[in-house]
Amino acid sequence: MKNICKVGLIGLVFALVNCQSVNSSKMFYEGVQPQMVSDKFSFTEGPSTDEEGNVYFTDQPNDKIYYWDWKSNQIIEFLDKTGRANGTHFDKDGFLITCSDDNGEMWKISKNRKVEVLFKDFEGKRLNGPNDVWNDVFGGMYFTDPLYERDYWIDFKQELPNKSLYYRNKNGKINKLDTFTQPNGIVGSERLRKLYLSDIDAGKTYVYDILGEGKLSEKKLFCEMGSDGMTLDKHGNLYLTGDGVHVFNREGKKIYHISIPEKWTSNVTFGGENNDILFITASKSVYTFPMRVRGIK
Repeated sequence: MKNICKVGLIGLVFALVNCQSVNSSKMFYEGVQPQMVSDKFSFTEGPSTDEEGNVYFTDQPNDKIYYWDWKSNQIIEFLDKTGRANGTHFDKDGFLITCSDDNGEMWKISKNRKVEVLFKDFEGKRLNGPNDVWNDVFGGMYFTDPLYERDYWIDFKQELPNKSLYYRNKNGKINKLDTFTQPNGIVGSERLRKLYLSDIDAGKTYVYDILGEGKLSEKKLFCEMGSDGMTLDKHGNLYLTGDGVHVFNREGKKIYHISIPEKWTSNVTFGGENNDILFITASKSVYTFPMRVRGIK
């Protein structure tokens, strides 16, 4: 496979803004900057990490999934023709679940690239275009279904009037849980028993308590900021994206901003051998950023 990794370390202008009195040495290495791994894409999205620490991500305009091999710091093509995959997440059995919005579908992909279309509708109506997904320990998945009309859609007609959060259990039953202006990024934690969701057009991120299998509390406003994608570290800090990466503590207070020299930072996750490398998808590029804190499992 063709190696599209940019060789060498590229210095970038990096700004870390401490928004309140917090000891940055507990989270960041002094003098370490985000490093571009490659800039050979059209629009990168949906990073998720496998059990070995490799990070899979999508290039939706080019209909491809790649992965970052942390051992070699190389970018390797994983799959071509992905159903226009956007958000991704590994389920408890190691399958890559993708929000493949070409036909409003959710896919399940094995490590040997075997594809299964899990579903494409809700109550007999086509989904608007699944965007992001988080799989739980019960074998179910929470996923967002906003509406971003794509130029590659053919004869699309909106069948669901609402833009919603759904839960699909391990037996395939789907329930609509909540509606939003434009639900987008989603992430959860079994240990914290929290689920976070961004209503990006409303400029808000919400948090739910996870009460059981597919059961959530009433949503609470977490912060006055929307996000394309998001991740959590082991301390429960939430990382939101857009103009770089914004870090919020568990109380919803912004504590840091990581500047990325791209027009848009779409998503972020933790990867690497020790789950302590922040992997950032930003427009045509992907970046890595070693941290002193690990992502949450």
